[in-house]
Amino acid sequence: QVQLVESGGGLVQPGGSLRLSCAASGFTLDYYAIGWFRQAPGKEREGVSCIRGSDGNTYYADSVKGRFTISRDNAKNAVYLRMNNLKPEDTAVYYCAASGSPALRAKFLPTIPYDYWGQGTQVTVSS
Repeated sequence: QVQLVESGGGLVQPGGSLRLSCAASGFTLDYYAIGWFRQAPGKEREGVSCIRGSDGNTYYADSVKGRFTISRDNAKNAVYLRMNNLKPEDTAVYYCAASGSPALRAKFLPTIPYDYWGQGTQVTVSS
């Protein structure tokens, strides 16, 4: 059974940090593009950060550049999102997703079709 499971969300104060994990089962992440997406109440889902399977090239939304870092551990079949200097506007449900579609350039990674999605993990940034 193909599954993606996120973990690591929670409540954190502004300026704090969290590390989200995305564990895959039922398939191997190695050659998939992995994306982290988020959706806040009343807002559309947005691509936060993605990593290409073929070469590890990454994409970051402008709003998180310099604060978030995506990484993957193929041996553990997992992808991580390290989030530093969190802001209240980062509050959302965060989802990881896997795509077998190619992306010619990293900037297109949020727009390719994603085949598998996790159930999401809540991140709340509040004092």
